[in-house]
Amino acid sequence: MELIEKIEAFFSQSVDQINRTEACKVFREFKELLNEGKIRAAEPEPENNSWKVNQWVKKGILLGFKIGLLTEYTQDELFQYFDKHTMKLHEFSLSDNVRIVPGGTSVRDGSYIGKGVVIMPPAYVNIGAYVGEDTMIDSHALIGSCAQIGKKVHISAAAQIGGVLEPIGSLPVIIEDEVLIGGNCGIYEGTIIKRQCVIASGVIITGSTPVYDLVERKIYRRTETQPLIIPENAVVVSGARPVKNEWGQLNNISIYTPIIIKYRDEKTDLSAMLEEMLR
Repeated sequence: MELIEKIEAFFSQSVDQINRTEACKVFREFKELLNEGKIRAAEPEPENNSWKVNQWVKKGILLGFKIGLLTEYTQDELFQYFDKHTMKLHEFSLSDNVRIVPGGTSVRDGSYIGKGVVIMPPAYVNIGAYVGEDTMIDSHALIGSCAQIGKKVHISAAAQIGGVLEPIGSLPVIIEDEVLIGGNCGIYEGTIIKRQCVIASGVIITGSTPVYDLVERKIYRRTETQPLIIPENAVVVSGARPVKNEWGQLNNISIYTPIIIKYRDEKTDLSAMLEEMLR
């Protein structure tokens, strides 16, 4: 039986029906493929310039929580933690060529961390995440479960990249190659940030957030069939739009909204090159 079929079969069973020994064996094989980047919760479809979700991979991750037993992993009085026995920490070696600076970072097993990645403390990378080569994850940053991060991305300090493990059919957050995510940003609910975008500090983008493009004079929204997509090279900043009802206008009330103010050029690229000095 193929791995996909095994995952599907165990996932469909109730906890008291599952052969935990066999399920754990399958889950370990599954996690190793996640670690190696050979399977992903979502993957690009270059022919359509889009992404597709792999529902069976999400089911596999949920299976790990389902069959896991709460276990103590405490090493000493300074390092204590308790988690499902299926959710260990990712094990690295020098040959992985990943730089993890000491100070409280956790990377869960079952996440792919590409060569040349730098992780500053404290940061957290959840199971199912995919982090491409030469990406920087700065202090206090979160990479949520199943989030897909491209190559040469800079996730600045305190940025939150949501995952989306459930619903199973929903795309996770996608950050494509060479994107700069500013400090204290939040990208959530399956939003796709296309290549070489710059998301300025403090910008919050959720799946239901309308994004106003001052250059192209468009409004980008999520639809029933398509996630919110921020186009390539867009430079997004925090903005506001006025409330239209009479009372809101009377009191000069505005609502927060992200705004595309320009598209990336040489000047923007020069400012983004600062991350290269940190490597």
